Amino acid sequence: MIKTPLVSVLVGFFNAEQFIEETIASVFSQTLDDWELILVDDGSSDGSSAIAQRYAREHPDRVHYCTHEGQLNRGVCASRNLAIGRAQGRFIAILDADDVWLPEKLAEQVDVLEEHPHVGMTFGAARYWRQWNASGAPTGNDYTPSPGIEIDTVHEPPSLLRRCHPLGRAVAPCPSDLLLRREALLAVNGFEEEFSGIYQMYEDQAFLAKIYIAVPVFASAKTWTLYRLHDGSCCYRVESSGQERIVRLYYLNWLDQYLKNRQFQDKEIKRALNRATALVRYRWLYTLTNVPSKIKQIVKNIIKPQ
Repeated sequence: MIKTPLVSVLVGFFNAEQFIEETIASVFSQTLDDWELILVDDGSSDGSSAIAQRYAREHPDRVHYCTHEGQLNRGVCASRNLAIGRAQGRFIAILDADDVWLPEKLAEQVDVLEEHPHVGMTFGAARYWRQWNASGAPTGNDYTPSPGIEIDTVHEPPSLLRRCHPLGRAVAPCPSDLLLRREALLAVNGFEEEFSGIYQMYEDQAFLAKIYIAVPVFASAKTWTLYRLHDGSCCYRVESSGQERIVRLYYLNWLDQYLKNRQFQDKEIKRALNRATALVRYRWLYTLTNVPSKIKQIVKNIIKPQ
């Protein structure tokens, strides 16, 4: 009889030859060893496919390789959903193919969810990793952003939707730092596959919005994940091309429709969404965010929902 793993680790990858072996090694270095690793090849044309297949051959009991029909490139959301369909674990962990986990990550996060049985997801304070490679990383030091929310506590739905980026000022969780209960992930129907191409930059925000509404979330002060910053990432490419405003507006419009479809009513979130949308749609409002308080109040009244 095949033993069901406690944690399913999902890694979708596309042309990740430079980083994927280090990513996989960080899974093998976990102090909790009750896991399976599902590697989804999103139509890669470099050596990352061979690396993933080698691990699957060498560790057939816990590493599984799969790809989309026709070996198509369908995007990170479709890859994660494919992996979800094959996952067997009670808990689901997301890991991008260029990020790295610290050894205690899975053990300590599983402890959090075991200690809080009503919580559907947990995350920590990911370290933004600039110094991974002296010749290839962006200049500057590693840093861990201030979370902007209460830490080591449970946040009931839907508070994090209003408080975290992009509706609020708090830092959004790093996707590679998430651990979820399987039933919580299935309850929100996984990831939104329409966020592909340049819009993939906001796929994590779309998924998180659904989670924030659906389940309580535990925010930890601990650092478990090294979030690699490099010029090949989707965020870097979109921001450097000047397309971030377009992508953010796409996400905000999606969120507005998602909430309407579910007849979700929350005045504070509606107000935050209207404000965020106006700030993106009308460039001149960006300037007004730094003017004296009385003028700020005028701006707030202009974009206040009726």
